[in-house]
Formats: sequence, structure tokens, C-alpha cells
Amino acid sequence: MIRVMVVDDEALIRTGFQHILDAADGIEVVATVPGGQAVRTAQRIRPDLVLLDVRMPDVDGLTVLAALRRLPRPPVVAMLTTFDMDEYVATALRSGAAGFLLKDTDPEELPFLVRTLADGGTVLSSKVTRTVVDGYLEAGSQEPAPHSLDRLTDRERAVLVLIAEGLSNTDIATRMHLSTGTVKDHVSAILTKLEVGGRVQAALLAERAGLLKPPREQEGG
Repeated sequence: MIRVMVVDDEALIRTGFQHILDAADGIEVVATVPGGQAVRTAQRIRPDLVLLDVRMPDVDGLTVLAALRRLPRPPVVAMLTTFDMDEYVATALRSGAAGFLLKDTDPEELPFLVRTLADGGTVLSSKVTRTVVDGYLEAGSQEPAPHSLDRLTDRERAVLVLIAEGLSNTDIATRMHLSTGTVKDHVSAILTKLEVGGRVQAALLAERAGLLKPPREQEGG
């Protein structure tokens, strides 16, 4: 069961997300709270995933994100918004957010996106993806990608390539014939060695280092 907490300043949004997700198999909304109660509630109930509004009147969503990421057992956090703002995208992803969703996401897709996030995948709206691919986040990297990648073992490099291809932990485990727990350990080691806040930044480093060549090109020489 994936335990989800929804954090938003609007009660209607919180209720809507709860209604959609509680109707899905394997997902339970364990709390819906405004931003000011988010960190305290997360400490108490320890959700697996937090859907967090990026802009709230009582507290800034990015501030809440930073506090959640500092918890001893931090939940996966995806940011919610009604619009795309480059500065919010960049800061949230640098701070370790696993996704950035628009609030008008198709209700039928929402449970799938939640499962993807809970399984270690990254979920970005198409507009956010363009922001990332255009290199907005790369300006925040102080160390050349090839240099930092030298810290990784061969197995960690292989996992990094699959992260950059968008695979979840379960998919990586299947592809590499590993347990999901082992993949999680590798992912944690990769993020630590590369000194990045999340999978998106790690994927950008892999792309900059040229690790994402199509397999058919590599096989064909």
C-alpha cells in the first residue's frame, strides 16, 4: 500500500486528490493538510509520498520540501502547481523533488503517476521536461560531469544510465537481474557520490557525459 499525504492550501484540491487516489488499488491517502501542518504531520505518520503545492499562502512549498528532505526517513516528494515557473522547477528539483505535476493532470493518469513516483521513478509534465532538457538545471552544477562520474563503480554507472532512461527501481531491478533493495542502495550511492539532490540531476549528468547513446549504435559500432 502506497501511503500518500496531500499538501495544498485549497481544501477542494486536497479533497479531489484524495477522492481520486483512494479509489485506486494499492494507494491510500493518509493525510490532507495545508502547508503549515505538513512537516509535523509527516513526522507523525511517515507517508511514503507527499504531493506538495509549490505556492501556498501560509508557507512556501519549497521551504516545506527542504524540511521534508531533512527528515530521518524522508518521503518521496512531488510538487504540485497550476502553472509552470522555471525558477520553481529548478529549485524544487535541485532540492530533491522527484516530480513536478500540474494540478490539471488527467485524473485517470494520477494513480499511475503516484505508483511511478513511489517506485523511484521521476514524473515531470511535458513543459517541465522541456525546461530540464534545455539545460536550465545544468547552470547549478559546479563540477564537470565526466569528472564526478569517475567516482562511480561500473555497476553504479549502469544503474545511472537506466535512471537517465526514466526507468523505475523495479524496472531497473528487472533489467539488471537485481533485487529492488539492491537497486535502491545503488541509487542512494549514486546520488551521494555525484552530490546531487535527486534522480533528475543525476540523469542530466549522465546525458552531459554522453552515457545515453542508443544501444543499437553501441552494438553496431
